[in-house]
This record gives sequence, structure tokens and C-alpha cells, in this order.
Amino acid sequence: MPRTYRSLARVPEFTPFFTAVALRIGASTVGSLALGVLVYDRTRSPLLSALAMFGPSLAQVLGATLLLSAADRLPPRAALAVLAAGAAAGTALLAVPGLPLWAVFAVLLGQGLADSLAGGVRYGLLTEILPPADYLPARSLLAVCAGLTQVAGFALGGLLLAALSPRGALLVAAALGGAAALTTVLGLRPRAPRAAGRPTPAETWRVNRLLLSHPARRTLYLALWVPNGLIVGCESLFVPYDPPHAGLLFGCAAAGMLVGDTVAGRFLSARLRVRLAAPLRLLLAVPYLVFLLEPGPLLATAAVTLASTGYAAGLLMQERLVPLLPEGTQGQALGLHSAGMLTLQGLCAALAGALAQYTSPALAITALAAASVLVTLALEPGLRPSKLRVHPPHAPSTVPRGTAQ
Repeated sequence: MPRTYRSLARVPEFTPFFTAVALRIGASTVGSLALGVLVYDRTRSPLLSALAMFGPSLAQVLGATLLLSAADRLPPRAALAVLAAGAAAGTALLAVPGLPLWAVFAVLLGQGLADSLAGGVRYGLLTEILPPADYLPARSLLAVCAGLTQVAGFALGGLLLAALSPRGALLVAAALGGAAALTTVLGLRPRAPRAAGRPTPAETWRVNRLLLSHPARRTLYLALWVPNGLIVGCESLFVPYDPPHAGLLFGCAAAGMLVGDTVAGRFLSARLRVRLAAPLRLLLAVPYLVFLLEPGPLLATAAVTLASTGYAAGLLMQERLVPLLPEGTQGQALGLHSAGMLTLQGLCAALAGALAQYTSPALAITALAAASVLVTLALEPGLRPSKLRVHPPHAPSTVPRGTAQ
């Protein structure tokens, strides 16, 4: 039987793992909001503001193609601690007064590369901390954590922006990132890499080709990446769409995601998860079509909250993806999911900013939501349960496994 949330929290290593993830999400949330406001104040550009908040995601494509083989070939505790400390240092650097815009985006590029690797290491480690049957409730709990932390992070970010300044908020975000690194070192035990061999770009490409060669895995990856990325592109325009209420819109998006992931991961039976996956995929985008009417704060927050419950579809698709993974590739495979998703988020944020620059934020949000609906409908035939059956039940190992300490 899968664990309950309460019993998961009692697993010794899961608690510090969970805490480090929460601190890292809090650091990212506060930092991205502060940097988006700082860049918008300096440039008055929706495109540059969106890139400042979501631009690190664009670097994920480089990490996915060059670095991800390291996700299974580095000691996970050391890798996570170093990557968290590096992200914290980069955030502190962004707070330096007078930092040129090119330097800001150079730092964001480095942070995006580090994050692409951290995602693979983190969620590969989760498969070692917990048995396979506990993966869905654990990811659900982490998604709940992400939703709550983002709500709190945007609220804290708004308070810090009012009480201090964008640069002061960035320093607080850096401190949260440093705390995540410390929690990782103190709370997790050392483990050997999951796979042997050197992490190289060639090995990254080889395993990525293996993962994407399977039709069911390929369709799941596309469904996890593209519709989600288009909707995050919509979210990237909250600041130029309604600057005074942008924090509220971001908070409502996080709250909707929290509700959807909690219900899907904790309360839905396996049968209902299969039946509701397709409606949830559409729910992620359809409410955003109301932005064609340029709604006020009340209707906009209601639409954003409802749509964000559809993020639970991603949780259900991850549940279907994990049994399809070849043994020894879990870190890279889950890192590829994370990196691809974040890359599409960054690309769609850039696309949204460019559309808003030449039309309006409301029209750009509507266009990206409509595109998300169309992509979801196009991918739907390949996501039917009959297409996602695990056959054979366990794929043969293609990557040598390391020995856990």
C-alpha cells in the first residue's frame, strides 16, 4: 500500500529531502519575482521581464543535451549541495547594484544549467529513498510543497519588495538557497552514483535517444513539456498584464496547482486517475481563453486558479512514465522531463513576451492558451491507456548501476 503523507514525512531521509526542496523552491520564487520586477522597472519591457523570471529555463536545453548523464553518475548528496550553494551565490550576485543586463542574463544562464542537472539528481535520488510504490504520493507531496511554498514565496516576495527593495528580496532568496545546501549536507547520507562510467555529452545524447525512441515515452515527454510550457508562458505575462495584482495572480496559480496535485495524488483511485487525466490536460489551458475579454482582477484570479488545478495532469503522466524507464536511467530520465519542461517554459515565456510586445498581454495570453489546447488534442490519441501499457514490464538494463553505500 502507498504511504500516507504523514508516514512519508516520518521516513528519516525524506524529511530533509523535502525540506531542502521547499527551501530551494522558496529561494527561486522570491528571487524570480524580485528580479522580474527589478528588470521591468529598469526597462519597462514585457519581454525582458518575462525572460528575467523564466529565462533560466532556456538554459535547460543545454543541460539536457550536455550534462544530464551526470545525474546518475555523481554522488547525489554532494552534487545537490554544490548545485544549491552555486545557485545561492548566483542570486546574491544578481543583487549587486548597477549589474549590467548582459551580466544578469549570464548569471541566469549559469543557474539554468545547474538547475537542469539538479532536477535529474534530485528525482533520481527520490527513487532510492523510497520504494517504487511510494513514488506517486511522494511526488504529490512534493507538488503540494511546491504549491504552498510558491504561495508563501510570492507573498513573502511581495512583502519584501514593499519593505525593502528588489535587491533586498534577492539577498533573502540567496539566504534561502544557502539553507537548502546546508540541509542537504546535514540531512542526507552519502550514496554512490546509480550508474558507472564518465558523464559526457556523448553519453547524455545516447541515453536521451534511448529514452525518446520508445513511442509511449516520447508522447508522454511531449505532453509533459509543450502544453505546460505554453501555460507558463501565459503566467509570465502577469506582471505586464496587471502589475498591482501580479503577486496575487502568481499566488492563485500556485494555490490551484496545490489543490489539483493534492486531490490527484492523495485522494483519487487508480481508476479515476486514468479517467480524469485527459480532462485535466484540457483544464490546464481552457480557462485562460477568458483573457480575450481582458478580465479584471476577480475574474482573472478565478480563471488562473481553476486552470492551475490542471497541472495535476503532469503528476498523473509522471506516474505512467516511471514504469517505462530502462533500469539505471531514472535520474537522467526524470531530469530530461524536468529540463524539457523548463526549457519549453522559458521558450514560451520568451514567445509570450514577444507577442505581448507587439500586441497586448491579454491577446498573447489568449493565443498561448489556444495553442496549448490544440497541442493537447493532437497528442491525446497517443496518451490512451492502451498506448501506455508497460510491455515488457521491466525494460532491460542498458546502463551499469553503481553500488549504493
